[in-house]
Amino acid sequence: MSTIQELEAQWARAEIAGDVSTLDRMATEDFTLVGPFGFVLDKQQWLDRYRGGDLTTSELDWRDLRVREIGDTTLVIGVHEQKAAYRGTPSNGQFRSTHIWVRTDEGWRLAGTQLSPIGRPA
Repeated sequence: MSTIQELEAQWARAEIAGDVSTLDRMATEDFTLVGPFGFVLDKQQWLDRYRGGDLTTSELDWRDLRVREIGDTTLVIGVHEQKAAYRGTPSNGQFRSTHIWVRTDEGWRLAGTQLSPIGRPA
């Protein structure tokens, strides 16, 4: 398994566990998440969802990964299917997701994530 694939597996485990310290260590300081409905979270906002217990993920299937390395950047596009809840409201779904990894002096770090719902709008 490649380093990026190992990091992707570690990321998925940390998301399910709500492991803030691992996610914090894996992400760049300027990490940005673009959510499935267009909202944008910076690193602290992303991590705070777990710190406060607002977001709980019971299942996360991260599969069908396509990895493209371009210099010191790696793009990973895959299917992100989750069973989760935000403040008690179900947040289940299947998304096409892109992860942006950058090579730093400390190794590979996650710089961004973008999720798009799979399927037609209701």
